[in-house]
Amino acid sequence: MNDNQASRNPPPPVSLKQAFWYWLKLGFISFGGPAGQIAIMHQDLVENKRWISERRYLHALNYCMLLPGPEAQQLATYIGWLMHRSWGGIMAGGLFVLPSLLILIGLGWVYMAYGHLPAVAGILYGIKPAVTAIVLFAAYRIGSRALKNALLWAIAALAFLAIFALRIPFPLIVFVAGLLGALGGKLAPKYFNLGGGHGKSNPHFGTALIDDNTPTPEHARFNTGKLVRLALIGLGLWGCALGWLCTQYGWDGALTQMGWFFTKAALLTFGGAYAVLPYVYQGAVEHYHWLTPTQMIDGLALGETTPGPLIMVVTFVGFVAGWNQTLFGGEHIFLAGALAATVVTYFTFLPSFLFILAGGPLVESTHNNLKFTAPLTGITAAVVGVILNLAVFFAYHVFWPQGFEDVADKVALVIGLAAILALFRYKAGVIPVIVGSGTAGLLLSLLKPWLSHHGVNL
Repeated sequence: MNDNQASRNPPPPVSLKQAFWYWLKLGFISFGGPAGQIAIMHQDLVENKRWISERRYLHALNYCMLLPGPEAQQLATYIGWLMHRSWGGIMAGGLFVLPSLLILIGLGWVYMAYGHLPAVAGILYGIKPAVTAIVLFAAYRIGSRALKNALLWAIAALAFLAIFALRIPFPLIVFVAGLLGALGGKLAPKYFNLGGGHGKSNPHFGTALIDDNTPTPEHARFNTGKLVRLALIGLGLWGCALGWLCTQYGWDGALTQMGWFFTKAALLTFGGAYAVLPYVYQGAVEHYHWLTPTQMIDGLALGETTPGPLIMVVTFVGFVAGWNQTLFGGEHIFLAGALAATVVTYFTFLPSFLFILAGGPLVESTHNNLKFTAPLTGITAAVVGVILNLAVFFAYHVFWPQGFEDVADKVALVIGLAAILALFRYKAGVIPVIVGSGTAGLLLSLLKPWLSHHGVNL
């Protein structure tokens, strides 16, 4: 049988064990943010393995893009659920996150215990300007796709001014943007009817296991009773965990407040991690004082270097918060950090599983309904302005660490401009930019004593 004949036949059924090993591997190689992760899954599952057709893959992706939360992780959960029912979805989504949880707990320990060492500090010094460039590039990339007309540009500009100049809380910005989108969908629908925009199906990859015409599995069809049952299970898992924390540590305890705060954060992640980070900053740094602005920026820098969704930066935030709070005394600070990181991750990702397992069929049935998508179009436009504000915030703290009254950090500016050039002009990937910038910072830290000895001060 030649390759063309083989591609006309669907691949053999995939066992749960085979799926387990694939999703575990994906959890360790899913670098590059949501765009990179979606591309990896497309290449693996659509082109190579043919587990799912491109049309079905894009349909699932469009669905996940409508939800708050990390779309790549939700897409993995969706495909796992479609192939192997609820446990398949839990396995796929969980393994997408688990490796980065363990890696970030380890990196958090290194950062808190040894972050003062010149080599570690030098690497972080080089990475932070690159992160500023990456956030700016994210605003450009999302804006170029989302801001298709002057009305959406205006919403983005208003969102930027609201959070930058007026310091309006992010949830209120999301709410108002959603209202503007809903109103615009009624009064000026052509400005808010932008479609899915993820491309057309390519039929040349061959017949897939779940192909265009494969009937929807029974477990993936909408059923009101099943929706209610799964919703109650999800709410029970959330309520029992939060109730246990409240019983053990009180409502005002740090772990309880982390559970409550990151539940709210999980429901506001329209537009990806970059959009919700200002809200996390407002809460974790300014309101609760769990960590410092520098630690928040360092967390994003480390989050960019690890596999998994970028929203996993909240795991680092939780670890540092638990460590700083010394929840179990000075002799158990690692345990406090690891437990806080796990609590934060649990409450951040629980809603994503609930959206897919319980709400998937319902949301899919409303796909391309303008009444449903127009508010999200308005929110996506506002997200661009919020991300631009995040880039300005990082630039201020990285390039003028002592404030505008002091001179700018010229070395950081050079690294940041080089990262911008690499991203915008040469289309370099995030990981090479991070590695190159971190290496530059490390070399500078090693050369600094020699340069100072010869009268060169950086």
